[in-house]
Amino acid sequence: MDNTHEDVFDRIMGLPGLQILKPWYSKHKEVLLYLFFGGLAVFLNLALFVLFTKRFGWGALFANVVDWVICVLFQFITNKTWVFDAETDSAKGFWAQLAGFFSGRLLTLGVEELMLFVFIDRLHWNSLLVKLIAQIVVIVSNYVISKFFVFKKKD
Repeated sequence: MDNTHEDVFDRIMGLPGLQILKPWYSKHKEVLLYLFFGGLAVFLNLALFVLFTKRFGWGALFANVVDWVICVLFQFITNKTWVFDAETDSAKGFWAQLAGFFSGRLLTLGVEELMLFVFIDRLHWNSLLVKLIAQIVVIVSNYVISKFFVFKKKD
């Protein structure tokens, strides 16, 4: 991925001891940053899910929707800014990206909600385990949607 400007992650890779990894990092930067921010999003998602279900006593499906909204906003900001470096030159372009991002995330939310409904509500499996597995499915799907549909590079 060729960035026209150096970001904080590029500067970190320039630190002594990390410079040896810079060529590998540069080659795989997009995927590495997606996994890094995806990991943060999974942690945030799971923490919020536990907070909402265990501490507040909310049902799994409702808690999932609330933590989904919070996490999607976090993901849009990090994906747009660092992962895909997807600048827009107009308000219309920004809103189109945001709408596409939320649309893709709505699709994967439906998949996740279906998984939670079937495996937690109907089959009574461990809710945290099901949530973690669902997050893996969602992360992979979201990467494909973001890379090829929402933040695709213009030729």
